[in-house]
Amino acid sequence: MGKIVVVDDEKIVTSAFKTLLKVEGFSDAHFFNNPREAVEFLKTNKPDLVISDFLMPEMNGLEFLSEVNKMYPEVSKILLTGYADKENAIRAINEIGLYRYIEKPWDNADLMINIKSGIERSYLLSELRQKISELEAAQKELEKYSHNLEQLVEERTADLKQSNAKLEGIFNYCADGIVIVNEDGIIEQVNPACENLIGLVNSKIINASIDDFLFSNKTFISKELHKLDESELLLRDFQVKNHPGSSVIPVEISFARINPDDEYKRFVGVIRDVTEQKKSDKLRDDFIATLTHDLRTPLLAAIQTLKFFLDGALGELDDKQKLLLSTMQKSNEDLLGLVNALLEVYKYDAEKLTLAKTNFNIYNLTEQVYSELKPLADKKNIEFIIDCSDKSMTINADRSEIRRVICNLCGNAINYTQEDGKVIITIKNEGRDLIFSVADNGCGIPQEDIPNMFQRFSQGTSKKRSTGTGLGLYLSRQIIESHGGKIWLESTLNKGSEFSFLLTDTVKEESLV
Repeated sequence: MGKIVVVDDEKIVTSAFKTLLKVEGFSDAHFFNNPREAVEFLKTNKPDLVISDFLMPEMNGLEFLSEVNKMYPEVSKILLTGYADKENAIRAINEIGLYRYIEKPWDNADLMINIKSGIERSYLLSELRQKISELEAAQKELEKYSHNLEQLVEERTADLKQSNAKLEGIFNYCADGIVIVNEDGIIEQVNPACENLIGLVNSKIINASIDDFLFSNKTFISKELHKLDESELLLRDFQVKNHPGSSVIPVEISFARINPDDEYKRFVGVIRDVTEQKKSDKLRDDFIATLTHDLRTPLLAAIQTLKFFLDGALGELDDKQKLLLSTMQKSNEDLLGLVNALLEVYKYDAEKLTLAKTNFNIYNLTEQVYSELKPLADKKNIEFIIDCSDKSMTINADRSEIRRVICNLCGNAINYTQEDGKVIITIKNEGRDLIFSVADNGCGIPQEDIPNMFQRFSQGTSKKRSTGTGLGLYLSRQIIESHGGKIWLESTLNKGSEFSFLLTDTVKEESLV
């Protein structure tokens, strides 16, 4: 049945896996709540499948699976993720050759299909690697025993025919489309499933460019193949035009180099129809959007009711009652803020938000935010200042969205700066490009955590976890990138951090000196 290793820091999850695998007849399964213990076990025990959670203390799922990949690159690896960790799962596919990612909560039937397919894949890869080793050994034997060349050739030819027959069976009967191309994207071979996806016979596809059949708004496959060496490449949000019906099929494509030691580069691509997955994702996203939207009305009503009580409109309150009602009001306002943030994230992710660009004075907007946040800085005795090279600078952007970014960056700087610290807002332009920075002299951020700071639901650093939603910096990145700009972070541990964003070609000509 295959040896399975399951790693999750939550015992209830490993217990659920233990029960499920036992019911399905898997007797050789091993469960760990600490990834480091699992690594020690794997050093002397080769698995056929490894399943790992993403968020774990000490070592996260990506780090753990990277260690597994070093020891057993051909073993199938499955990452368990939350809905918000898709980007990390996709990065894992590219960086460590992840076989699948499965979102929590999972469907048991679908999970078992992936487990069985993963074990079968490990067996096939192991067998292919073994055959390659046998072929290399055969070549050495041919050189060593050249006097008996004819007999050895006959023996190895039989092995090759058997291996080729297996490979041909995989190629011809795979449910996913398989295409073999050269480094210029010229198609050399396709399997029947690929013919069905494209809707043309083999002779109409061979020697054509893969860009003629698979397309995206942002990427040409032929260009991406020139960058690909020995690593794998996953391309999402591609489409295939099925020629007979002129219908468009959404697909995901993974490429890998066939002959890394040969100067003539050739690649094998696996094309997967993700129509049903897209439908499922849309239903889920629409459900989230509807749910968060419908939560706003009762929350607003509750907040307004509590305000009536606190304002004394319904009678005088004693101090204990005021404290209790104020706490309830603050909790409802925090929840409303989270709901609003989720709605904004959904709008950007679903590309349903249209920017309303206008001309406005960036210094005046910053000063408004500064006035609102300064009392928070004063409570911690933080020196909070604005350094602007041109107070009359006018830019063209979505004022409310840029204000959201400035509020978030400045609010974070104040929150994470110790008492008697300093926060400096710097506004300057280089030609028509705006550069906006918020620097503090707080505790700083470890270098290994910086790449994750703008990810969705990022909860602080490995040194300190945030109590916020983890959406502020992610939403800020979405806003700036939707303006065609970029946002970045520079930080030194124990010295401070500086968050900056760049908006290109946005400063109005009349503002330039």
